[in-house]
Amino acid sequence: MPSDAVILEAPDRRDTVESTARAFIEAYGYQPDGVWSAPGRVNIIGEHVDYQDGLCLPMAISHRCFVAAARTPTDLVRVRSAQSEIVFEGDASQLEPGNVEGWHAYVTGVLWALRPFISGGEQQGVDLYIDGRVPLGSGLSSSASLECATAEALESLLSLDTTPLERVRAAIAAENDFVGASTGGLDQAASVLCSAGQALLLDCRDFSTTPVPWDLAGQGLALLITDTRAEHSHADGQYSARRRDSERAARTLGVKTLRDVEPSGLEDTLAQIDDEVVRRRARHIVTEIQRVRETYELLGAGSVRENVQRLGELLNASHDSLREDYEVTVPALDVAVEAARTAGAHGSRMVGGGFGGSTIALVEADEAQTVAQAIADAFERDGLGSPEFFLALPEDGAGQDL
Repeated sequence: MPSDAVILEAPDRRDTVESTARAFIEAYGYQPDGVWSAPGRVNIIGEHVDYQDGLCLPMAISHRCFVAAARTPTDLVRVRSAQSEIVFEGDASQLEPGNVEGWHAYVTGVLWALRPFISGGEQQGVDLYIDGRVPLGSGLSSSASLECATAEALESLLSLDTTPLERVRAAIAAENDFVGASTGGLDQAASVLCSAGQALLLDCRDFSTTPVPWDLAGQGLALLITDTRAEHSHADGQYSARRRDSERAARTLGVKTLRDVEPSGLEDTLAQIDDEVVRRRARHIVTEIQRVRETYELLGAGSVRENVQRLGELLNASHDSLREDYEVTVPALDVAVEAARTAGAHGSRMVGGGFGGSTIALVEADEAQTVAQAIADAFERDGLGSPEFFLALPEDGAGQDL
């Protein structure tokens, strides 16, 4: 008999702030200077277009990464985590790409990326304690939330004078240049720049942003996240391969990025690309950017409820393109999406880099449990394990909590 699907609530933010501060005291023997946090994100639409100067529509979620931290009168960096027994200790002045391994690189890479803002000769010693509450490997940007929470903490501890966008760029540099994961900038921008009650239109060409009304709860709707528990990794070469394909397509078409390709007459334009795989990669990016434009226009002209059918169609088209043209889905993602659609979701698609992770489904609020159960039943039938479910509410970006 299939077990009942449980829609989980995010950990209480205040309780987690307090527990992270206590854990810092237990780890280091003194009080932290503060606790900072940054959210994970879910991208409503606009996947795999950020590194081609595209448009995305993310929102921050309630699941966050928390960093309790304090400055020390040394150059020693110490990092501990509730999720790992491995402790990092190293000289801040010696941090360079390639000399820090594992998850600690996402933290220390931020300090490395912020060096231009630190006065010469100033000591950079910090103690950090991390409690990451964004599910790992879920496609909800656990790494970006870690980087951005760290950036917020370092901004305060080291009395830096950085803008939010500069902290976003430091977090991106940490992941791309220090860690070596070839991601775009969507995740970090969403984690810092989003605000409660709204989605965010993000232009990845210049990182300009426009708030977008996204009041689902007030309209009897909900966004159901399904963490398939099929873990993914951006550093395994698949993400980088897609990025290289997109860059090859842009070169062949004689444009700086695929953002510059007009969607009208697209098939004639794509016929210039001889490689069929590269041609499909380009088709996804150009059509996905256009889907973001249409979504933004719909939300600007009327409520989600007034446009729910077309919005659902756009979500479905996004997933189908990611499956067929970009080839970044896996069976667990496709099963979750198909089960949600069959159970009455207005639309459903995978989110994140793909090759595992999560899906979203735009559903009637009073049908969220029914849709979740249908997905859980489908997973059991197909031997895919037990997914986890959350309801996504748009939250504030990174900041200080204590």
